[in-house]
Amino acid sequence: MAAMQWIDIGCNLSHDSFDDDWSEVVDRAQDHGVVQLVLTGASVEGSLRALELARQRPGELTATAGIHPHQAEDFNAEAAQQLQALHRNPQVVAVGECGLDYFRDFSPRPAQHRAFEGQLELAIEASKPLFLHQRESHDDFMAILKPVRDRLGPVVVHCFTDSKRALFDYLDLDCHIGITGWVCDERRGLGLKELVPHIPANRLMLETDAPYLKPRNIRPKVKTHRNEPQWLPWIGGAVAALRNCSPAELAEQTTCNARQFFGLNPDA
Repeated sequence: MAAMQWIDIGCNLSHDSFDDDWSEVVDRAQDHGVVQLVLTGASVEGSLRALELARQRPGELTATAGIHPHQAEDFNAEAAQQLQALHRNPQVVAVGECGLDYFRDFSPRPAQHRAFEGQLELAIEASKPLFLHQRESHDDFMAILKPVRDRLGPVVVHCFTDSKRALFDYLDLDCHIGITGWVCDERRGLGLKELVPHIPANRLMLETDAPYLKPRNIRPKVKTHRNEPQWLPWIGGAVAALRNCSPAELAEQTTCNARQFFGLNPDA
């Protein structure tokens, strides 16, 4: 029987916590069956770094390019031009991380709206998938996304942790859903556990959001607080149990979904 293969669709490998050992982190992921990683770009600088890393491990790594709502005030004409240039690179497989975040409001909401709208236009222009972030801003997020949805290609709402209403709103817009280690958290993940079975099989993808959201179900426990893509199978195991399927079935389905969504080469 072939070994299970997993794809981490959201890993912040350009985070400074990985500066000294990022390649070893990728090696450990490979050893645990995580065969491809999509590196999240959350700022112009972070997107450039993600692409730089992806170029050093082609096939195994690809990148996204975008500006997170926390940095929305940095989105201007110059930033848009820099992102356009990044999107012309074939190793940049999606626009984002972009969207809205009212939980922290690190950028004023009008700036978040402008940055989100601007990056939706970039995705339309580049004909690339969208990697979206939404936290405590669902109604405004939908009001911005829905009118242009029919002009966009594939869309994933990453690190989904919201309500049943939000989930079905996104599914009605033909969005994919990214599930993280939040589902492994016995304190915060109870609501998400109830919703995971409702996600259609062909709309589900998995991610670690490393170095954040380390799964709390890892056994034996590890001392580090830093999450790594090597632990994606722990997320997969939790999701498989909730969906009453085997981890092997889930790995096959979510890997197929990710490759189709991002245009990843299975033979890389």
